[in-house]
Amino acid sequence: MARRRDTPPPRTGSSETEVLRGFLDYLRTSVAAKVEGAPEAEAHAAAVPSGTNLAGLLNHLAFVERSLFLGEAVNNWPATFRTDDSVAEVVARYREAGKLANEVLDSCADLAAPLPGRDGPSVRWALTHLIEETGRHAGHADILRELIDGTTGR
Repeated sequence: MARRRDTPPPRTGSSETEVLRGFLDYLRTSVAAKVEGAPEAEAHAAAVPSGTNLAGLLNHLAFVERSLFLGEAVNNWPATFRTDDSVAEVVARYREAGKLANEVLDSCADLAAPLPGRDGPSVRWALTHLIEETGRHAGHADILRELIDGTTGR
């Protein structure tokens, strides 16, 4: 069984923005690491009756980031959990979505204000929601990766 070094929660600055962004980036890194290097066939295979698979989870999270922070429309959320792209392509797309989302966040000084160009939600709500969404799916990815090849840890 492979075991990754367990990375403790991030040390962040003391402002609300630094804490929220620090934990979001920490979760992004963790969930991408769970998918990166996974065997192709197993990363795309349904590991549970719902059809959830490792590559699909990360693909979905890329869509969530792009929808929430870039305002991109998603017409079929269940379809975001499926992809035929390689593990490397899915990881790269996810990291790019996070980079673009961070560029939007860099322009947000007021957490109570709506996201740029939008009527809502607030930046604070969007950050909190994405932390919750990413953390939830990171837990799923932990289990799926362990089922694939025994790899555990963050």
